[in-house]
Amino acid sequence: MANKSGGPSVPGLSETASTTLSRSSTAATSASSAAVSIPAPSAAGAPSEGSGAGDPCAVDLLDVARVAQQVETERFRGPGSVRVVAPAKVNLFLDIGEVRSDGYHEAVSIMHALLLHDVLHLRLAPAREAGLSVDLTCRSRGGVAPLDVAPEDNIVTKAVRRFAQALERDVDETVAVHVEKRIPAQAGLGGGSSDAAAALVGVARLWGVPEDDPRIEEVARSLGADVPFFLRGGCACFTGVGDVFSHELAPSNACVALIKPEGGVSTSAAYRTFDACPQRIAPADRRAALDARHAADVPLRNNLTVASEQLLPVLAEVRAWASGHADVQAALMSGSGSTVFAVCPSFDAAARVAAQAQARGWWARATMFAPVRAAMVGAR
Repeated sequence: MANKSGGPSVPGLSETASTTLSRSSTAATSASSAAVSIPAPSAAGAPSEGSGAGDPCAVDLLDVARVAQQVETERFRGPGSVRVVAPAKVNLFLDIGEVRSDGYHEAVSIMHALLLHDVLHLRLAPAREAGLSVDLTCRSRGGVAPLDVAPEDNIVTKAVRRFAQALERDVDETVAVHVEKRIPAQAGLGGGSSDAAAALVGVARLWGVPEDDPRIEEVARSLGADVPFFLRGGCACFTGVGDVFSHELAPSNACVALIKPEGGVSTSAAYRTFDACPQRIAPADRRAALDARHAADVPLRNNLTVASEQLLPVLAEVRAWASGHADVQAALMSGSGSTVFAVCPSFDAAARVAAQAQARGWWARATMFAPVRAAMVGAR
């Protein structure tokens, strides 16, 4: 079980390296080595991040045409518009501790960014009314369910408004934002938090705020514990309530399959269930995680697993299936769920796992760990 000291072991790794990510090496290694070689994925073997897993007969032709013609992003072309990538993440290590006096839990969280990402398009537009307006639209892709959140309640809108308040910006203007969603919600992949970080990066550029302005991170921390991570990306350890940066780790380039069953897990519900019967991580594993300076050395642990599986029992089935798959070296639930990530020896292997998971009716994608963060990718 992922949250216990006797977690799943990675084939070919020593006992002390059990359930850690395997570090790539350019040197040749023997079959008994702890290194996992990551061959470059072939074009034929790599499934598209945007490929869907739903019923192929359930097609909205008008919707397809709008996407193909880029109707929704047309207004973001040309000078004055920016695009920002918002990567997903997984928790290599998540240790939820005691409840503090302020009601939050102590936490040690080691997160790693992934190549799977959302894209945010932003531009300034004429004011609709006095003060700041946020015009937010969203399009889900790749089999991801549409967000059931009103634009004004979306964390992207909150990020833009809160940053304007932090800057004491008093301008009549509209910030137009379009989000291309490829990261599912309530999945433990940080999609909303990453979108918020990307919104801060994008609107800072539009407003002429330097990217190292401390108010960006201050606002990020006010939005949620995971948001500051996406301003750094790569692999990093956070303490406090999971929002205080501790140190960076050398990233991995291993391949992973992401598997999410239907349904999600509310983070607040997972914490309440956890509090009723806390699961503690072994002190030795905690020390190993805090001492690690490479993603490959982090013991894969998550003590929210039991609580989340009680709330969504199919999660246990997904984790057991992934852990027993011949192409999987280690599997762990990310965050409070409901995604299980499976570490694989190659992209082809991750693609096979994802395809077979889709055949079982689960959302799944093959991707890779990557040293990426929420970052602008250029004006259009």
